[in-house]
Amino acid sequence: MLRTSDGVRIDAAHTPNSSLDLGIVVAHGFTGSWRDRHSRRIVHVLSGFGGVVSFDFRGHGRSSGRTTVGDLEVLDVDAAVKHARSVGYRRIVTVGFSLGAAVVVRHAALYRGVDAVVSVSGPARWYYRGTKPMRQVHWAIERWHGRLAARVVKGTRIASGTWDPVPLPPYRAAALITPVPLLVVHGDADPFFPLEHARQLYDNAAEPKELWIEPGYGHAETAATPELIRKIGRWIREPNPDIGRL
Repeated sequence: MLRTSDGVRIDAAHTPNSSLDLGIVVAHGFTGSWRDRHSRRIVHVLSGFGGVVSFDFRGHGRSSGRTTVGDLEVLDVDAAVKHARSVGYRRIVTVGFSLGAAVVVRHAALYRGVDAVVSVSGPARWYYRGTKPMRQVHWAIERWHGRLAARVVKGTRIASGTWDPVPLPPYRAAALITPVPLLVVHGDADPFFPLEHARQLYDNAAEPKELWIEPGYGHAETAATPELIRKIGRWIREPNPDIGRL
């Protein structure tokens, strides 16, 4: 169990590797958990490339608190990154899926302290409602009966009220993480966020950066194949010095 700088208890797990060269911090999507089978599969594959710290965001799983859906979650990532450093990993890379993707990009911009960032199926901006799944997400966040349903069905506790101030959007945060390498991964069959989000993240980021558009890939952890995760793992382990191409 980790503790954030604002006192939230974060449920976490450490899957070691035989080397301390690389530590990978994995951040799940909205209503997810490191205990989900999809997340465990991802951790298993990535552990072949480095040690992995996986955790539940506040308001998710066995962590305390309530989710702020992308704002204070940067403190959760920061606690996981600091734990990875305390273990002794020399390089730390954050990998986020969907909500987790937005958070790891914001964390790298605001807190630094990581050596590379991978955004998978992430939004570029807040309040997007252009797809049916995202309209359902907003219903769960903004309506009391939606928050109740999220708690009963998914075990996700969502904070009420609105952001004040509105957090730095991911596309603006992407511009601030250089010289840390950024990899943006997005599927052309994503039902939540269309490709414009990936391109907005990539276009606003400074070098070094790379964009992968994955044919047929849907959204986040549930659609990620072991082959895609191994491809990400290889990039994490040996970032291409000539990145920047599509």
